[in-house]
Amino acid sequence: GNTASDVGKKVPDGGPWVILTDIERDIKAKMEEVGTPLKQLDVRIYRGVLTGLNDAFIIDKAKRDELIAADPKSAEIIRPVLRGRDIKRYHYEFADQYMIATHNGYKYDDTVFPRVDVEKYPAVKEWLSSFEPKLSERADQGDTPYNLRKCAYMGDFSQPKIMWGEISDKAKFAFDKEGLFVAPNSVFMLLGSSLPELTAYLNSDLAEYAFSTMGTTTGMGTVRWQKQKVELIPVPQFNPQVCEDLKSLMKQISSLSSSTQKWKDCRQAINNCIYSSTGLVDKERNFIRQQIR
Repeated sequence: GNTASDVGKKVPDGGPWVILTDIERDIKAKMEEVGTPLKQLDVRIYRGVLTGLNDAFIIDKAKRDELIAADPKSAEIIRPVLRGRDIKRYHYEFADQYMIATHNGYKYDDTVFPRVDVEKYPAVKEWLSSFEPKLSERADQGDTPYNLRKCAYMGDFSQPKIMWGEISDKAKFAFDKEGLFVAPNSVFMLLGSSLPELTAYLNSDLAEYAFSTMGTTTGMGTVRWQKQKVELIPVPQFNPQVCEDLKSLMKQISSLSSSTQKWKDCRQAINNCIYSSTGLVDKERNFIRQQIR
């Protein structure tokens, strides 16, 4: 029979007791056997930009067009942005939101990008000035109130990356293949190798289940997908064939609408691919499906 010591285990933070059933213990053991925690892989994870005043720095398409019409140079410092609500499972729906990226200077690949001088962008300066005194009073700012706070990884926003919103009811990780988007601070981004396969995995039932065993809920049915928790998700080592399969499935699914049967079939194929890599049997797969309904 089971003794108390192998059924109940104290959670490290002194939280409640977690009772693992046999099936949960088996799944956990299999995942730990084939998986490596995400943070030990070749990845970097950062939070999006804290503007200190989103009303001023995050604008819609109409305002962007107006600023560019007033001064074409404005386009140089206005970048498309993805918010948490724009990020779906496997893909994103760009909502024509933009960030005025008046960065405070950064270094990328040995190139130094000096701080944006707002005097060179009169239309943008005029728009931001209309938010005084809030603009100058905000806690998070760069060398001038017109600049964003210092962000050493500003250059990384131009790289291929996986993005996800901190507050979400489900696993929703999107792949920004072209490195088009910047993000506000409610969004995280992950850079590194094997991003398409990793996006497929992080959106899978297995990853979502793994996360649910350690995530933090907000008490409103949504979950906080915080960096320090997401980093603990065990990622299986996929063989080259599985990597190819996941890549091609990702290509297919990212161009489909999630209401279609084809999307559901693709998703099932991704799940099956991942399950067989971890050696999970039907009983365990069904258990996971029920847990994350």
